[in-house]
Amino acid sequence: MSNELGNPEIGNVGGAEEKEGTGMELEPSGKVPKPSAKPAKNGKSSIRHTNPEAEKMERILDIPLVLSAQLGSTRMLVKELLQLGPGSVVELDKLAGEPLEILVNDKLVARGEVVMVNDKFGVRLTDVVSPTERVQKLR
Repeated sequence: MSNELGNPEIGNVGGAEEKEGTGMELEPSGKVPKPSAKPAKNGKSSIRHTNPEAEKMERILDIPLVLSAQLGSTRMLVKELLQLGPGSVVELDKLAGEPLEILVNDKLVARGEVVMVNDKFGVRLTDVVSPTERVQKLR
């Protein structure tokens, strides 16, 4: 790197150059120096030494999913849907007392029964679909 006067050494202390666009100084040999691991204020190294498998898991832990509990379902015509009003009864395909299905992103992951928890509905899981079955249903 040279200055406007053509002198490569003026403005560069000790012959160090700046790598264009990075703000990083190059060593006189032209190589970028490796960053050194400096201890953080708490005395621990700022470089993380973690298990690669744990890192992979950490990446997916914050992915949002839609969990729903399906009591049952039915099919109806548009004209039947338009006739619904307060007090209407819709017959579902499940019998009373049958477990409801727990779906994650519309995929079955468990079955359970309805419970009351502090005046709110909840679901007690009675059967969880095996991981192998869940993976097969994704295909």
